[in-house]
Amino acid sequence: MGTVRGSDPRARLVVAAFYLVQGMCFAGLLAQVPTLQDDLGISDGTLTLVLLLVPVMAGLGSVLAGALAPRVGSARLLHVCGPLVALAVLGAGLAPSVTVLYPTVAAVGLLLGLVDASMNMQGVEVERRYGRSLLNSFHGAWSVGGILGSLAAVLAHSLGWSLAGGLGLVAAVGVAVDLAAAGLAGRGRGEADGGATVPGLAVTERRPSFAPVPEPARGPAREPAREPAREATTPAARPPWGPLILVGLAVTIVYVADSATSNWSTKYIQDALGAPANVAPLGLAAYLGCQLLGRLAADRQVNRFGPVVPVAVGGIVGAAGLAAVTLAPGPWAAVAGFALTGLGLSVVVPLSFSVAGRLDPEGTGVAVARVNLFNYVGFVVGAGLIGGVAEVLSLRLAFAVPAVLALGVVALAPAFRVAAAPAREASATTAAS
Repeated sequence: MGTVRGSDPRARLVVAAFYLVQGMCFAGLLAQVPTLQDDLGISDGTLTLVLLLVPVMAGLGSVLAGALAPRVGSARLLHVCGPLVALAVLGAGLAPSVTVLYPTVAAVGLLLGLVDASMNMQGVEVERRYGRSLLNSFHGAWSVGGILGSLAAVLAHSLGWSLAGGLGLVAAVGVAVDLAAAGLAGRGRGEADGGATVPGLAVTERRPSFAPVPEPARGPAREPAREPAREATTPAARPPWGPLILVGLAVTIVYVADSATSNWSTKYIQDALGAPANVAPLGLAAYLGCQLLGRLAADRQVNRFGPVVPVAVGGIVGAAGLAAVTLAPGPWAAVAGFALTGLGLSVVVPLSFSVAGRLDPEGTGVAVARVNLFNYVGFVVGAGLIGGVAEVLSLRLAFAVPAVLALGVVALAPAFRVAAAPAREASATTAAS
């Protein structure tokens, strides 16, 4: 079976570390949006454009990751771009004007897309090795990072730190953890890959990770030269778009809600509900905290019942949470509504990448990159839609839009059924071998 084992704790730890840092950097920046707006004197309309730039550039980053990963390896891409995200986030905090902020935020978005896609390629590969649902736990690590990032903003406000000081803390921790994880992957490379020059412990390649390496052909010296030419004429199977679109629509809906929460929850609680600056980020922290709880419990439920029921129930709970946010009479009621939203919608995105991995048995990473694009579609739609409704009506009523859309997740839940089989099939394969 080559160098692949049924489980790889080192690879799982390395990948989880990158998820954690990505969540911390993302939430750490978004929790400081009101401070960034005040420091640079940005209007709500300009802020909407800045927030839209992040997912647009991240979408380009995801496309770029899909093109680069089969050539250089998703692990190498992750190890290089991960620390750069943290540094780019700090750059946004140091921007002296809106003119400088735009290209800085564009760099943040591009790097976020590269890392989002490559870390999910790695997560799919590790899940395939284990033969059971794991992506919820990886996205749970992202949620832990998000909580830490939002609490870093609370700490910065409580201590009277500047924007650069708060984001500097996030960046320093992020770079340190990413470099340590990359170093751990490097130290384990010889053990996991037999000393081969593979850029990490879980690598997305065109050959499936479980496929044995072909042995050299016997016979005349000319024979081996003909074998690669024959293989090169056999195109790799491309993942189908149809099932990915249905799953992607559910991801889009979730990220409309996620965009509303990530971009606007702090501002909503502070401006519309009158909370102080050190309380306002707790809405995002509650959302991410309950998202974490949902994901910690989800893998066991998915392995037991399959993915359809958790996704459908999650859509109902998420819609209820957003309705509570819309009707909240005060800050703490809104915090509770955001918590319920995070709990309900927590399972959808991790399972979408399980579907992508299921539809891409050769491990090219193409399906993961495609699903990841819907992430940014949702963020673009969410940022523009919430900002537009807030401008015309009110920020309170803007949260009613994702509340209604979240019910669409229930209708799309059957599309996740394709993710139900990998654990059972992989377990059977392992037993047979």
